[in-house]
Amino acid sequence: MTVQSMTTTKTGDVEGTLSQVYALAGAGADIVRITCNEVEAAQGLAEIVPRSPVPIIADIHYQYRLALAAMEAGVQGLRLNPGNIRKEEQIKTVAREAKDRGLPIRVGVNAGSLDKDLLAKYGSPVPEALVESALIEIRYLEDVEFNDIKISVKHSNVPSMIESYRLLADTVDYPLHLGVTEAGPPPAGLVKSVAGIATLLSEGIGDTIRFSLTADPVEEAKAGRQLLESLGLRERKGLDLIACPSCGRAEVDVIEVATSAQKALEEANLPIQVAVMGCVVNGPGEAREADIGIAAGRGRGHLFIKGQVVRVVPEAEMVDALLDEARKLVDEGVESRLAHAESKAEEIAAAERRQLIEIQGDANKAKERRAAVAEVAGRD
Repeated sequence: MTVQSMTTTKTGDVEGTLSQVYALAGAGADIVRITCNEVEAAQGLAEIVPRSPVPIIADIHYQYRLALAAMEAGVQGLRLNPGNIRKEEQIKTVAREAKDRGLPIRVGVNAGSLDKDLLAKYGSPVPEALVESALIEIRYLEDVEFNDIKISVKHSNVPSMIESYRLLADTVDYPLHLGVTEAGPPPAGLVKSVAGIATLLSEGIGDTIRFSLTADPVEEAKAGRQLLESLGLRERKGLDLIACPSCGRAEVDVIEVATSAQKALEEANLPIQVAVMGCVVNGPGEAREADIGIAAGRGRGHLFIKGQVVRVVPEAEMVDALLDEARKLVDEGVESRLAHAESKAEEIAAAERRQLIEIQGDANKAKERRAAVAEVAGRD
């Protein structure tokens, strides 16, 4: 059972979007959906995806070519809205490309953007209309032997949402993504979401969930995680460790450092959020929502608290220093530890970041990836 949320940043703002992705991952999101509504957004995805700690799903509306561009950018999946991409051959073109790349597609039906023909047929977005919309799209996908499908039939009315998913679950065997769309701000939005999602989960319906709140998306991820924990569908953990997937800038074996850090911190039973980042250039900024973290440079690690570098330590001492500072953080609090930051730490860290950028250049080939995405999006 997985938790999903969606960024609210402009996707072309790579650093801002990545910062939100890391915050969402830290709050409990297993999957993050990002809008791909223009070429610049697809180009942003080309930089975001290789640096994300969780799978990225591109949210596609109206323009099928942006789905092709998003796949070129490296996303791990697509969400297509049947209400605004209706041409059969365009949908099949996307499905063929997704099949070749081994990527899933979520058929994301929404009561607020239901196909006008179905609205005319049923008079309103009733459960039968939502399910029929999903089945039409599924047929297009299956026609080209595409079967890696997830489905959602979201409604803002909780009873209609529940009935839509029940009807869908009785009709298909594909995984279902649950959510009450446009639930609104907390606390009412939380109540609606819990009422709809928890009811279905208790009936054995649903495979992924999202709380669609008018709030910071981090609150969505937290709520989803807490709901799954409350239902016994997710294990409770004291330590919350997030780590980057590594990229061209990584100067250490991120997996080894993350594994060692997790083992040490779990043994210490520290209830904090910790980030292990492979790069000092982007790491502290991307993971600034974490309580504490370590980012690897050339032979040294930058130890940071809430994104602020407080110590620079030799590479061999990174895990020990992280554990030591984490214990002090739990005992003394954030403000106290920031006040004890080494006086030259931020200055040294900034100099090392500049040096690393000069040495590595465009290590993740961002310019090349952006150009390839723009080419795909602009083809006739």
